[in-house]
Amino acid sequence: MGKLDGRVVLITGAARGQGEREARLFAGEGARVVLADVLDAQGEALAKEVAEEAGEGRAVYVHLDVGREEDWAAAVTSAKDAFGKIDGLVNNAGILRFNELTSTPLAEFQQIVQVNQVGAFLGIKTVAPEIEAAGGGTIVNTASYTGVTGMAYVGAYTATKHAIVGLTRVAALELAAKGIRVNAVCPGAIDTAMSNPAQLDPEADTEAAAQALDELYRKLVPLGRVGRPEEVAALALFLSCEDSSYITGQPFVIDGGWLAGVSVL
Repeated sequence: MGKLDGRVVLITGAARGQGEREARLFAGEGARVVLADVLDAQGEALAKEVAEEAGEGRAVYVHLDVGREEDWAAAVTSAKDAFGKIDGLVNNAGILRFNELTSTPLAEFQQIVQVNQVGAFLGIKTVAPEIEAAGGGTIVNTASYTGVTGMAYVGAYTATKHAIVGLTRVAALELAAKGIRVNAVCPGAIDTAMSNPAQLDPEADTEAAAQALDELYRKLVPLGRVGRPEEVAALALFLSCEDSSYITGQPFVIDGGWLAGVSVL
């Protein structure tokens, strides 16, 4: 018996990173998974691989630009055509840009808001009625460590992640009576292409970049290492299954202790 047997879960940003790990884990726990992304080639290949691992007909890919309402409508239609319902959503898609706040172009700020904040809003707005119609379920929003504190040089990203925490709480209040629980995961430093862009550069010295990150987070993080995407996926699974049946409206920080404070040693 899997923890998500009988469930249908749509995961955004599912072609790589945390979304990929969530798709694999959820399918392995019995869910039928809708992988959504704008990286069509990667997403289609991954959906095929997940289906081969978990069972034929257990995963499909849909193109979804989370900042476009028409894309959300089309994704929901495709998901229901494939599986008949949706009763789970993981709003995982997001982008990160590094810039001093006063040097951030308006267009860059708005792009980050459109993907991270508007994307989460449209996901809730579009999918929550489907979850209600299916008899209830869960929504997990991906916020960030920076959604509950501040961090220099990621001002636009931080603003959107604070907004997602607030959106999560309001959605939890409004949707509880409809049988929908809404929570947020707040990852710290996680070893994905978002925090380590060298992973996407074929000419980069990825080993040296990984070593530099290891040294940095050994100093910053009490647990002495960068997080793994499968660890975030495990938290998203917990918030999507009956193990968390009495939890809603909460941000869950997963950061190796980074937020706890500063060590003098």
